[in-house]
Amino acid sequence: MKVTVDEDKCIGAGQCAFTAPHVFDQRDEDGVVILLAEIPSAADEPAARDAATLCPAGVIKILDDGVENR
Repeated sequence: MKVTVDEDKCIGAGQCAFTAPHVFDQRDEDGVVILLAEIPSAADEPAARDAATLCPAGVIKILDDGVENR
């Protein structure tokens, strides 16, 4: 599993950082997503998938073997 984010489209809702704090954080100045773990641990994979689903701007993408699975 690989995680990507589009910081330019992030609206700073914070669902990602709340849902998967080992994978995502937010910039203090504007709340934009910070990707902490491009390849999350197996234990963090379910939370990363949940965060992608919950993201209101749809900026988090999950890739499994190079195929996008949001």
